[in-house]
Amino acid sequence: MKKKAFTSLMSLAIASGLILGGCSSKSSSDDGNKSSGDKTVVKMMHLWPEGSSNAQYTIVDDIIKAYEDENPTVDIQTEILGNEQYKEKIKVLSASNELPDVGITWAAGYMKPFVDGNKFTPLDDIVKKDQFVAGTLDAFSVDDSAYALPLELNITPVYYNKEIFEKYNLDAPKTYDEFLNVVKTLVDNGVTPVTLGNKDRWTGSMWYMYLADRIGGPETLNNAINRSGSFEDPALVKAAEELANLVDMGAFVKGFNGLSNDEAKGYFMNEQAAMYLMATWELPNYTTSPDVAQEFKDKVGYFKFPTYEGGKGDIDSYVGGPGVGLFVSEESKVKDEAKKFVSYLVEEWGKRSVTDAGVIPATVVDTSNGDLDQMYIDILNDLGSATNLTLYADVQMSAAVADVHLNQIQALFGGQSTPEEFTKTQEEALAAEK
Repeated sequence: MKKKAFTSLMSLAIASGLILGGCSSKSSSDDGNKSSGDKTVVKMMHLWPEGSSNAQYTIVDDIIKAYEDENPTVDIQTEILGNEQYKEKIKVLSASNELPDVGITWAAGYMKPFVDGNKFTPLDDIVKKDQFVAGTLDAFSVDDSAYALPLELNITPVYYNKEIFEKYNLDAPKTYDEFLNVVKTLVDNGVTPVTLGNKDRWTGSMWYMYLADRIGGPETLNNAINRSGSFEDPALVKAAEELANLVDMGAFVKGFNGLSNDEAKGYFMNEQAAMYLMATWELPNYTTSPDVAQEFKDKVGYFKFPTYEGGKGDIDSYVGGPGVGLFVSEESKVKDEAKKFVSYLVEEWGKRSVTDAGVIPATVVDTSNGDLDQMYIDILNDLGSATNLTLYADVQMSAAVADVHLNQIQALFGGQSTPEEFTKTQEEALAAEK
């Protein structure tokens, strides 16, 4: 991903008044891609269940209904899974050449094995390059061909409960020392400082990434991954030490390594934890979702991950980047129709996600006439002034190395791996693939 071009062009677009940016299913037919009404069936899998991701679910559901109304000979059949269940099932379906016609993928290293295995079809024939925020399409391209179209653009703030902070005379921290004071004060008063669902592992990785960024600067972790540097860089060891210290302080909810992200989120939503670090795909819960009480929304604020004294990173550097994108299976028997649907969905998502859900799209959308929540506007301003966006570490890595990284994240949080073992194990896994 071309981060410098990405952030500079994003700033320009925002300054110009543009925003950059369980399982359920419809019943499937056993007769290939033909339903009983002899319609063309396009099978889609996505990861926004109605219960946990209502805003995104509703947008996709509405777009599907509109597409079917405009194309009465097409039947879009959906299978919907939670994030981790989706990741597991897509692996199984890929191995058996049974991918859905349309599905969700992450960018860069996650996507590349599917492309190398000829599982995703190129989408260059439906790409409108000026439709997307600069840099977002690059993250879903291999050898200059797009193999998925991006839907989201995210940064990762720390959400916090303003009422809890006020009760203990706490301000949103700007420095890491201030953050540690917040954690200590909350622990001393019997309040859970941070909720974290580290059963999913990538959630803990974001905490590590921020500490690595703030201590070593934005290039240190990236260089370790791209092999121009080492994972045993002193800054990366120090980041692991700080993370272990947070665990020892009692910063995270009890049982964090056994909680999924959805389970952990409940602690914040139910006001049982003061802070929650998560990407801006969570914005609907604090802005537009009709299923969340306005009384709670009014209590939620956010802050940028604090700066570290003597560190090389700055407060406007973010963990983030393009979220998920849409692929079309190379094996699809209805490839042309699937591509038409993907093109339609991406365009409509860009129009509706802003005003209907407060989700930041990867497409450029004019929202000058929109009535937007203040938190959404503030996040967009932050995007405009971002100095760096570091793509999630596990997405940058190959699947095998990402698994080592995520397992080590869980081991570090759980005390089964020391900071030195944590970095050494990852360096060995990366070096082995060089």
